[in-house]
Amino acid sequence: MTDREERGAARREEPTRHDLRSSNRPDRPRSPEIDDDVTGQELDRSIRAQLRTLESKSAEWVAKHLVMAARLMDDEPELAFQHALAASRRGGRMAPVREAVGLTAYAAGHYGEALREFRTFRRISGSNMHLPVMADCERGLGRPERALEMARSEDAAELDAAGKVELAMVVSGARSDLGQAEAAVSALEIPQLDRNRAFSFSPRLFRAYADALEAAGRGTEAEDWRRQARVAENALGVGEFEEPEIIDVAGDDEPAKPSRRPRAEAAEPESGGDAADAFAVEPEDLAAADDAAVEELPDELAKADEVDVEPEDFAAAEEGVEPVDQAEPEDEEAERSESAKRSDG
Repeated sequence: MTDREERGAARREEPTRHDLRSSNRPDRPRSPEIDDDVTGQELDRSIRAQLRTLESKSAEWVAKHLVMAARLMDDEPELAFQHALAASRRGGRMAPVREAVGLTAYAAGHYGEALREFRTFRRISGSNMHLPVMADCERGLGRPERALEMARSEDAAELDAAGKVELAMVVSGARSDLGQAEAAVSALEIPQLDRNRAFSFSPRLFRAYADALEAAGRGTEAEDWRRQARVAENALGVGEFEEPEIIDVAGDDEPAKPSRRPRAEAAEPESGGDAADAFAVEPEDLAAADDAAVEELPDELAKADEVDVEPEDFAAAEEGVEPVDQAEPEDEEAERSESAKRSDG
């Protein structure tokens, strides 16, 4: 049997060929389990749109593993890295997937793989947004000089303010790695180091500057910048000044308070009774509720509202006309005689 035939036979005998959780490399374990509550819809809309280019089953698979990678990256970076690798087996040509692999590898301390993934991400997307992390990977690999070279590249000038701050902190760390304490301080003296303005990156920048000052033997200045970092956190509402998350721990058995007092309380149904009986209200209860809902007027107002009305007035009111006095028969005869005399005259 030739080598080609042996490789074909091995592939045919592979028991996990159609298992999505199987690895495409023998030195990697099967893909980690996905939490039951993960649907893949938790991803950003733009990332989901990119995943639509995949086959539907693969797109769902990749999306769920990306969600798990993001969920676990802070607390379990190694497991998050395994989830990102699982996503890359089905969506390895997509920029968000390679980005996730790079970020989780960096969090787990796999700086070589992280650097490779970030380079692939840059090649696919054309973005240099992860240049500071790539430079820090060079530091993690024991190559601070390469980190400094990366910071001097033309790509570094295209970073936004937050990216420039991150890169400055990496450069400061690289200078410290080389034993250049004063140069580490100077690397952080950038326009964004403004003690009178607070941005999202300010607390970390202020603390990094304080650490560099202390390493250079300037302890008094270092303490001053640490205080300024706390002021920035207070202004931004982050860190120890972040508002606590309030969670309602009341059980579902606690009855909800009504928004207003009900006019009548429905009697609770007896066991085995019809559910509709719970809403039945006796007429006497409604009358009592109406009486209770109306406040009694003072005696003076009650007397003022009392008006004597004759029965004839009620009859006329029902006909929509004003009541008139009924004439007596004698009065009618006298009126006719008077009319006849006027006509004779």
